Amino acid sequence: MQEILAILPSSVRSVLTALPSTVLEVLEEIRLRQNQPLEIRYGQQTSYVTPSGQITSHARQGWVFTAEQVVKLLNKVSQHSLYALEEELKRGYITVVGGHRIGIAGKVVLERGEVKGIREVTSFNVRIAREKKGVAQKVMRYLFEKGNLQNTLVISPPMCGKTTLLRDIARSISYGSEWSSSRKVGIVDERSELAGCLLGVPQRDVGPRTDVLDACPKAIGMMMLIRSMSPDVLIVDEVGRPEDGEAVWEAIHAGVSVICSAHGAEVHEVAQRPMLGKLIKHATFTRYIVLSRSNGVGTIQAIYDQNLNPLKKEKVVWSS
Repeated sequence: MQEILAILPSSVRSVLTALPSTVLEVLEEIRLRQNQPLEIRYGQQTSYVTPSGQITSHARQGWVFTAEQVVKLLNKVSQHSLYALEEELKRGYITVVGGHRIGIAGKVVLERGEVKGIREVTSFNVRIAREKKGVAQKVMRYLFEKGNLQNTLVISPPMCGKTTLLRDIARSISYGSEWSSSRKVGIVDERSELAGCLLGVPQRDVGPRTDVLDACPKAIGMMMLIRSMSPDVLIVDEVGRPEDGEAVWEAIHAGVSVICSAHGAEVHEVAQRPMLGKLIKHATFTRYIVLSRSNGVGTIQAIYDQNLNPLKKEKVVWSS
């Protein structure tokens, strides 16, 4: 939380620090909308926060985020230079130290039909990235078959823990485990969430044999790492564009294992998307891990092999 509090205006910070410690420990999102009450998501609940740091379900009792606070927050995250964040603003979010992501909304500026940026920002969604070491232990034995690391697609709706799981898989493979000796890991961290780099140095523990390309497009980065760092496995978050699929295909046929993620609720749903559907049809992935929030964040809904036969049917939660 210290990384998050450091970038928030002092007035917002004072409201949040007054929250009960039991809420702060499981805080997932802080939603700030101009002239609207501060809203938080924690555990399975959503509430407003009063000026004194109390939880309430009544919007009118919530502490109101003003236009002045909007300007202060933008200045904080951009270090008084929105121009420096131009590329991130095009994507609708800003990644800050620690891998935390701040989604933004406001007036979109178009140029020749393309999004050039967002001006007059009025809404922020601060998503708190939490490092949970050991969560990959519940899936690691399914990622190896006769000592061979399986090409894996993690499927998950937003806010179900796919990035947290990928990070710990990277750490486990890099350090080595009972399932395999240590291997070289390459991470293409396009959104700076997996490794949370600061000046190129990972702030999250992704292992001693891990090389990270920070803020690099996935398709370009995968090819760069193969040529320059000879990884045993590549790990990337949220594939979906056609060029991502081509890079995954190229990497696997270059003898490099790939572990990546995609938004979705089930394998059959993801298979309807053109790029991922092609990869699934050709059995590019030999393992599928499906996450949900049905029993809490990080519920391992199911694990399948390349033929979509279930390897694990019972639901498991990381914290269990």
